[in-house]
Amino acid sequence: MSQIVRCGLIQCSNPVNDESRPVAEIQQAMLEKHLQYIDEAGQKGVQILCLQEIFNGPYFCPSQSARWYGAAEPVPGPTTALMSEYAKKYNMVIIVPVYEEAMRGVYYNTAAVIDADGQYLGKYRKQHIPHTSGFWEKYFFKPGDGGYPVFNTRYAKVGVYICYDRHFPEGWRALGLNGAEIVFNPSATVAGLSQYLWKLEQPAAAVANTYFVGAINRVGTEAPWGIGKFYGTSYFVDPRGKFLAEASEDNDELVVADLDLSTIDEVRKVWQFYRDRRPDAYDDITNPRLG
Repeated sequence: MSQIVRCGLIQCSNPVNDESRPVAEIQQAMLEKHLQYIDEAGQKGVQILCLQEIFNGPYFCPSQSARWYGAAEPVPGPTTALMSEYAKKYNMVIIVPVYEEAMRGVYYNTAAVIDADGQYLGKYRKQHIPHTSGFWEKYFFKPGDGGYPVFNTRYAKVGVYICYDRHFPEGWRALGLNGAEIVFNPSATVAGLSQYLWKLEQPAAAVANTYFVGAINRVGTEAPWGIGKFYGTSYFVDPRGKFLAEASEDNDELVVADLDLSTIDEVRKVWQFYRDRRPDAYDDITNPRLG
């Protein structure tokens, strides 16, 4: 049985940079733009596809405007239902990051996972929520409450870690301990802030946890906020830290790579990080000695 899985990432710019337009109209334009790339992925035989953070809209967190609460929806809900149809059409697992309304007034930054038969498998809610200049996420999201689930899809065991999460090694390790073979990190991150870390942190996580990582970032600039340029360069990296495929900094793009899951076994036979770890010695992580 082949252990090669064809995976894809979509990076997209926002086609409607006009804050005066209705939220639903902006979302619909972004959705329709993505559907073209989802079709392209299906035609290229992609088996697991991940979209970017809050894919069906702009990254609205530079604002603190209550109007963007109107972008939230239930998960599962209308967008996951639509993606289920595409998953069935192409026999493709799809990771769908959206703005989730869990109940009236309670919102999460969430990624739903749809299996290749269209079945909704569950969701990951972003755990680490930044609140700093240009990234006022605590205004919009509660911290995730669902741990670090791994989804046993038709093609691979998949985990999700969202944007700012990637700066925290504990979650990467938890996903590995929970059995992840591929971890996707959908993001919205701009030049001048984290770009120097973009090709350091995720490859380091792939090596430390000996699995594949797919890192996604959007492209372009988004008005009216102007927090900077989203620099794209979405990529796949293997358990040795080798880059397998990479997108440009500027273009809307589908990135495709064939991931050989047997590489995980090869690397883990050399680097026994899971055998040699010492959880009994890590109390200082949760109970630090201060002073």
